[in-house]
Amino acid sequence: MTTQRKSYSRQFKIDAVRLVTDEGYMISEAARNLGIHPNLLGKWKSQLGMEQGDAFPGKSHMTSEKEELYRLRKENQRLRMEREILKKAAAFFAKESM
Repeated sequence: MTTQRKSYSRQFKIDAVRLVTDEGYMISEAARNLGIHPNLLGKWKSQLGMEQGDAFPGKSHMTSEKEELYRLRKENQRLRMEREILKKAAAFFAKESM
């Protein structure tokens, strides 16, 4: 039997962190009131502090830089494959024309 992880919206995470930073609640108190584990709230707080606008990117769990790097690597791999195919095709047609 598998259990499904709870997922929280970006706005919920930001509001939860604001309870601690702006309202002066202790992490344990805010977490208890929200029904989450204090370690989770602490993690959100540190993420928001370090990444600001890129914090809580969503289900992909990648920041915009990592997402772009992933996309560029995938494109690079595709272009290399295309180049290899074109090399083989050029060699094949060169051999046939002789």
